[in-house]
Amino acid sequence: MVLQMKSLTRSTALLVRPTALLALLLSLPFGAVHATTARQAIDMFKHAGASASFFDRSYGYAVFPTVGAGALGVGGSFGKGRVYVHGRYVGDASMGALSVGFQAGGKAYSEIIFFEDKRSLDEFESGTFEFGADASVVAITAGASAGAATNGVSASASGTDDNATTRGVYYKGMAVFTIAKGGLMYSAAIAGQKFAFTPASAK
Repeated sequence: MVLQMKSLTRSTALLVRPTALLALLLSLPFGAVHATTARQAIDMFKHAGASASFFDRSYGYAVFPTVGAGALGVGGSFGKGRVYVHGRYVGDASMGALSVGFQAGGKAYSEIIFFEDKRSLDEFESGTFEFGADASVVAITAGASAGAATNGVSASASGTDDNATTRGVYYKGMAVFTIAKGGLMYSAAIAGQKFAFTPASAK
């Protein structure tokens, strides 16, 4: 009985610790993303085919210039970003995701989330938002000849950031695009990504 209890306690600890670690990461006061860095990422997405059209037909967006995948010892990703409404900066966001059995590859990518309306933005800013297993993302592979999307939508890039082409649609009020860094093909999984938001007025 004692051995069973010890085994159960050990197993529970393994499940709780990654969740606690993610909560800690999202709460830490990491430096905010510099406006210039965010603007560079935004400009890249503005020149990436269909993702460019979302800037004109979205209520707002959150951009994460650098998301590091496999940067955590337990496996996962983390990134800091900025949130905009109609092109106006309204606050900062942090993103984290943990995965069991993740093989660290040190991959990095930029991510942008478009919000179709105020409802979807409010959901994101709630402090408890997390992408579910059905969340989809279109991956743009700048500098390569192919692309991929987790929702089955294909994307392609013809060699540079300027002429990359993609396709994407809103799903549950949000549309997500990523661009891999380093010119390598990489389709990021966004299921399990959790977000924290700090309004600019709170600083």
